[in-house]
Amino acid sequence: MIVKANSAGVLGTGHYVPDKIVTNADMEKLVDTSDEWIQGRTGIKTRHFAEDGLNTSDMCTRAAEQALEMAQLTAEDLDMIIVCTLTPDMTIPSTACIVQKNLGAKNAAVFDLYAACSGFAYGAITAAQYIETGMCRHVLVIGAEILSRFLDLTDRNTCVLFGDGAGAAVFGPVPEGYGVLGADMGADGNGGKYLNIPSSGVAILPTDEARAKHLTFIKMDGKEVYKFAVKVMGRTAERALERAGLDHEDIDLLIPHQANIRIIKSAAKRLHLPMEKVFVNIDKYANTSGASIPIAMDEANRQGRMKRGDIITLAGFGAGLTWAGLVMKWY
Repeated sequence: MIVKANSAGVLGTGHYVPDKIVTNADMEKLVDTSDEWIQGRTGIKTRHFAEDGLNTSDMCTRAAEQALEMAQLTAEDLDMIIVCTLTPDMTIPSTACIVQKNLGAKNAAVFDLYAACSGFAYGAITAAQYIETGMCRHVLVIGAEILSRFLDLTDRNTCVLFGDGAGAAVFGPVPEGYGVLGADMGADGNGGKYLNIPSSGVAILPTDEARAKHLTFIKMDGKEVYKFAVKVMGRTAERALERAGLDHEDIDLLIPHQANIRIIKSAAKRLHLPMEKVFVNIDKYANTSGASIPIAMDEANRQGRMKRGDIITLAGFGAGLTWAGLVMKWY
């Protein structure tokens, strides 16, 4: 039996998206596509793109400030900051270090976590472990991406799918019986070839030549990723529920990774959930990778969709290929 020093739950949430809104009509001017095709295949109507000069750390900082305000905490109350991103400002220092400086969180240990679209769920599970063991009291978890700078605007199969944004949550101690009740996480590295940015590290350096060959942009085998997502997103939620001693009937709200409305509906069907119990905002923001779940969670929170005692389930999948699920009793 595992004895917890504390139960870990969410104390505050926040999010930020850039001001620039890109519509499907705007995308029609760039590639051979249509609003009807994009909405029908994905559920996306608009997405937000970061303006020049706005970096991932800037969006992280703004989302974090909102979450801290809701939690009624100061930056100095933080023991740890975890930034989940695949689009850091730079390789070193970590984006988390830049956010620490911006916030003035001088007491926090910090690091970046790399799990793509599953990132926030991975980060939330990690934060819970630190709090449950008593090593940390308050952990800030941020999911943030500027994917627009990695899009091939001549590839209609990818460029219409993604957007930019950041979401944040402060995790801390909550009364026993509340907070994180169960979790699941995993990966299948054999699927890494289906979703990648070939020139984004040391294997193929991101030179002008690589950029000219479009190797610095997101590459995706949409059919393979779709098959994977339909299989794992509902399954990871089921496993997290099982570990929490709960069933799909106990779910009050499912907050899934916002990649594709058809994938979301497939997960809801597997969990026997009506769409009224599923939070969806992909129409506004498109796929923001690691930011999608925390942005959705903050919107749901501020809309009053999560009340004390509700069973909230997070479920994500992403490049790697990775997946993660988390079940919480909201406090």
